[in-house]
Amino acid sequence: MNVITGRWIVWLGILSAVIGFFYAPLWLGSIGVVLGLIGLASPQKVLAWWAIGLGVISLIIPYLS
Repeated sequence: MNVITGRWIVWLGILSAVIGFFYAPLWLGSIGVVLGLIGLASPQKVLAWWAIGLGVISLIIPYLS
């Protein structure tokens, strides 16, 4: 996977995880985690871990309230 494709996939993962904080956290948080895992195959490792982390946080928040 080239750099541009990896960057787009990871940024879409981050975006879906952030939107998951406000709307449909289970769906959008899991999409963020999956896109982050796919992004680990690209050179954008730091952004991929951010997408995974934000997705996991988005998945956990509904269970805390």
